Parts: sequence; structure tokens; C-alpha cells
Amino acid sequence: MSYIITLWEGRIVIPKELRRILDINIKDPVEIFTDNEKIILQKYKANMTCDVTSEITDNNESFLDGKLVLSPKGKNALVNEITLSLPSFYKLL
Repeated sequence: MSYIITLWEGRIVIPKELRRILDINIKDPVEIFTDNEKIILQKYKANMTCDVTSEITDNNESFLDGKLVLSPKGKNALVNEITLSLPSFYKLL
């Protein structure tokens, strides 16, 4: 997928469709990285932000070698969703 991003008065304008796809809202912080001659934009995500609820709490836990961060609410939501999907999983076996 390719998009044209406009630089206007020192600001980068990200197309609305791309912001929707990446869940970037107005005034959301965005990180900028460089990789040789490439500029990489990525929605800023604070360390230990829950991947399900986006909550940042002292009780958040990291799983799968840091690839998954869950808050207590996020863990409950994930367990509930997995539990609901188990009957259909067992039907496939």
C-alpha cells in the first residue's frame, strides 16, 4: 500500500484513510524513525500499554517475551474471548 504524505509549513499531513487504518487520531503522538534513507512514522505507544485496552497501569504484565502486554481488564477480555471461541475450535477436531 502506498500513500503520498504532504509536508506543509514544517508539518506532515497523513491522509485520513491511513490514519483510520492505523488508528491515529488528531493530536495522537507519533514517533519518527530513520532507516538509512527511509523515514518511518509509527503511532506512539507508551511502554507497558495494554495491547487490548490501551490502559497503562502498574498492574500491567508482559507476556511472550514482551510481545504482548495486558492490563487486568485486558487479560479478562482475552480469556473471555478465547473461552467463547473454544467450542468452535473443538468442533474442527
